[in-house]
This record gives sequence, C-alpha cells and structure tokens, in this order.
Amino acid sequence: MADKGQKQRGLGRGLSALMADVNDRTDLSTSAPRAPDMMVPVEQVVPNPDQPRRRFDADLLDDLAASIKEKGIIQPLIVRRKGDGYEIVAGERRWRAAQKAGLHHIPVVIRDFDDTEVLEIAIIENIQRADLNPVEEAAGYVQLMNKFGHTQEKLAEALGKSRSHIANTMRLMQLPEVVRDFVTEGKLSAGHARSLITAKDPVALAKKVIAGDLSVRDTEKLVRKAAAPPPDSDRPSRKSARKSTEKTADTRALEGDLSANLGMKVSVDHQDGSEYGVITITYKTLDELDELCRILTTGQ
Repeated sequence: MADKGQKQRGLGRGLSALMADVNDRTDLSTSAPRAPDMMVPVEQVVPNPDQPRRRFDADLLDDLAASIKEKGIIQPLIVRRKGDGYEIVAGERRWRAAQKAGLHHIPVVIRDFDDTEVLEIAIIENIQRADLNPVEEAAGYVQLMNKFGHTQEKLAEALGKSRSHIANTMRLMQLPEVVRDFVTEGKLSAGHARSLITAKDPVALAKKVIAGDLSVRDTEKLVRKAAAPPPDSDRPSRKSARKSTEKTADTRALEGDLSANLGMKVSVDHQDGSEYGVITITYKTLDELDELCRILTTGQ
C-alpha cells in the first residue's frame, strides 16, 4: 500500500511543484541562469528510456549545438542518480546538442525523483515544447490523465490551458494512426483533423484533403457530403438538412472558451458558407447580467 501511495504523489502533491523544475529547461533564457549543482562528464549522462519524445528536429538541434558551442549551456539539465552515472529527467535536447557541440562536461541539477515523477516531468516538459505538434500534445494529455488519474480541469488549471482546448486536442487521439501521422508530419492541421473525427472513412478523406490542398471549411463540407444519404434514399430530407447545420469542432471549441472566460453559457451559430453568424450569451441572474454589461462596456 505504501508503494501505491508513493506512486500517486506526483501530481497529487501539486503539479506546480514539478513544473517549477521543468520551467528551468529553457535553452537560451534571457533571465539569470540557474546555478548547477555540479559539472559532470557528458558520457556519464544517459537519456530516460521512457522519454515520450522520440523525434528531435535535426535542424533545430544543429542550431542549438551552434549556440551551445558559442555560449555554453545556460540552463543546466535536471538529472537523477542512476547507478554510477546520471539519468536525464529534463533536458535531453540540450544533452544531444552538447554532444554535437563537442562538450566534454555539462552542468546538471540533481534531484531525487522516483520513476513516476520522472515520467510525469518528461510528459509535462514535452507538452510545453514550442515545436510540439497537436498529436504529441494530445498524447501528453492522455498520458497524464491515464497514468496519474487527473481530470481535464486539473490539467487546464496547472498547465494554463482552457479545459475546452485540452478536450478538443485529446479528441485527435480518436483518429486512426495514419491520420494522426499526417498531422505529425504537417500535412494536416489540427483543424483539418478534428473535422475528420466523425467521418466514416477518415483516412480516405484525409488523403483527398491533402491531395486537393483543401481548407478546413472545405474539409468540413467534404465530411458532410460523405455522410449525406444518396439522392434516391428514402430518408427524410429534413434529417439531411438537420445534419448540415451541425456545429463544427472548432465552433464548439470556441463556445467552450468563451463560456469559460465569461462564466456564462455562450452559443455560436455560424451560417455555413457565409461570414454571418449569431452569438447568444445566456445569463442566469441579474448579477451575471450586470457583470456582462461591465465587461462589454469596459472591455475588461
């Protein structure tokens, strides 16, 4: 039972406590660099075998190596002791770039993290990457929720994201791996991918979108067209008309963001194929109405 309690303490003891260390990972920070605990031989440092990040952009790595060769490593790596050496907790990209730059010793900060916390920090670090693609971001959220049992609300609060952003990003994991790979490779945007989630054959439609260089709006139309019954179908035309008015994933995400920011229910009804639409804000009390008026009149 004690072991189980230990494994649960990562996010449970406060995600901000772990993020304080992760936030020191910046490679070239204009703020004062964190003082390392010590300098260690680069060959004594090994990467975390459970590191979720598998892709390192070669060009960006070369750029970082050139910077390190000129200025050194400004922010030390976070490591933990492992056998006779050290295992990376955060900063593998710096470690790889340091080797490219020919450094023999690198600065490290030593922390006493257990396996659960190491994995958690690795996931958080990846989520905060500037070059993160939407699928990697979604996978990170899923890992944090599945492995540590936390809600979208907790992640949103700790990571500074809206709950609707996290929810809509995680929906990308419902797509087939082939489509997710298209997003990872930059062939499809997150907006394109979300439009394909409800499609019967998202792989085939994704290939059409890429081949035709379609916009997100055109992709949504393609999905609706694929879902529509054939002209000689016996289905009522009213049902088809109702399908055409279904809101897109991006519209629902926008509604969620606006509702979260205002603290009131917001409905966005955009007229398909036009620039026209209606936003409806629902208040439950006169105090909410007063607050809404204050926001609209002061812009705060």
